Amino acid sequence: MLPMDSALQNLVERIRVASGNATPLRIRGGGTKDFYGQTLQGEILDTLALCGIVSYEPSELYVTAGAGTPLAQLETLLAEKGQALAFEPPHFGPDATVGGMVAAGLAGPARASVGGVRDYVLGVQMVNGNGELLTFGGQVMKNVAGYDVSRLMVGAMGCLGLIAQVSLKVLPQPTARATLQFDLDQTSALRQLNTWAGQPLPVNASYWVAGRLTVRLAGAQAAVQAACRSMGGERAGAAVEKEWQALREQTLPFFERTDAQCLWRLSVPDTCGPIKLERLADPGLVEWGGALRWVKAPVNMAIAMREAVSAVGGTATLFRSAVDEPAAPVAVFHPLASPLERIHREMKQQFDPSGIFNRGRLYAEF
Repeated sequence: MLPMDSALQNLVERIRVASGNATPLRIRGGGTKDFYGQTLQGEILDTLALCGIVSYEPSELYVTAGAGTPLAQLETLLAEKGQALAFEPPHFGPDATVGGMVAAGLAGPARASVGGVRDYVLGVQMVNGNGELLTFGGQVMKNVAGYDVSRLMVGAMGCLGLIAQVSLKVLPQPTARATLQFDLDQTSALRQLNTWAGQPLPVNASYWVAGRLTVRLAGAQAAVQAACRSMGGERAGAAVEKEWQALREQTLPFFERTDAQCLWRLSVPDTCGPIKLERLADPGLVEWGGALRWVKAPVNMAIAMREAVSAVGGTATLFRSAVDEPAAPVAVFHPLASPLERIHREMKQQFDPSGIFNRGRLYAEF
């Protein structure tokens, strides 16, 4: 713990100096998610020195790790005990860190069935914009009285403060898995997914692309075998596990883009039918039982895209800018309603009054 404590103290001192001078700081771990967000501004505040497993209790289903700990290292440790981060966080590169995972708040294929990053954060130690070391939550689920500040760090993109370490709930790996595939158009696939959602089936993840619905089952051996018999479809071989990993890491062929295409992340109600837009020939890729849609479209479709998604109660995020236009000329994240924008601004003011952390990463205005 001593090297980590020393490294943390150095970061605290830098933050205090930057706060006094109103110097922008850019919090950065492995940098695998630098593409995500509005802009990158400020001097780099490197968290890689905050590395190491602070505590791990397999029988208690929790682990505490420094923010700079490689995500792959943590997952390997958990796998040795037959456990995992159930929400399958994407790495987007070999240098992904635990802190970056929490700050980005991104979950993988199993999100709809097991929950997201926020559901597994038990506590955080963080440094606010005044250079104060704060601790929220703990190492068990029932550790919060009042507002759960620790989960505010999830998806905040480092705009509220520097995450020093985080405690996470972990789960045993399922005893059995199977993948079924079906030839269905998007409308039929969405209808079928909604039907299965109302039944006691061990559906763990799903995705539809190019007329093919792929469904992963996970749980007890008997439950998985029974579901395979009742659901039908074609049983995929062991090689399909690489497809699930490619989906998580966005290396499937679908995610390859032309120079002018952006990758849009549409979050919509899972009961919503296909999102139809003029000039959009590719129907995209569907995840999370219909609640997450990936669409490739040029940036000039932003207004039409957001109007169509807002009409069904969803949001549209410009997840990856076009290859030939790395700096998006439009808002990356779906514009906030006025009451939510006020809450965001006030929260930023409370945690980072000098506005030094990751300026413009979430929203250009703050």
